[in-house]
Amino acid sequence: MPIPAGLQAPGTDRSDFQRVALLADLPPGSMLRVTRGDVDLLLLNTPAGLVATDDRCPHMSAPLSVGRLDGCILDCPLHRGRFDVSTGDVVQFPTTGGLDADGVYHPVSAPPETPSKPEPPGLKAQARALTRVRRMRYYPVRVTGDQVEVVFPER
Repeated sequence: MPIPAGLQAPGTDRSDFQRVALLADLPPGSMLRVTRGDVDLLLLNTPAGLVATDDRCPHMSAPLSVGRLDGCILDCPLHRGRFDVSTGDVVQFPTTGGLDADGVYHPVSAPPETPSKPEPPGLKAQARALTRVRRMRYYPVRVTGDQVEVVFPER
């Protein structure tokens, strides 16, 4: 799968591919967390192809590898945010609300099966309102023989 325009992780244009897994370890519809140094990546085998992105929710950095993948839609386990990994777009904004990548405010929301939450006063509400959902970052990924290879940022 090609990396969505403008979302390639900084520093990956100057580095080499590194072997990270066997293709057999990543069957269709699966996810695999890989770590090199302090970089945690998530490999996904989607209907659109293989994807390598940060294993951190672009909202509050929860590990997406413990979330759920449905086709190209990746669910965050923490605040119910949903992201389309084929485009990098937010499908469902996290329930805590806050700013999207363009600085537009989204209010606190509740899943349909739960009652609406009022916005609490105080520092917690201020922090939530100023938390930005960043754009996802993607890493070049390729298959060579039976190996999955990824480019990590140059350090």
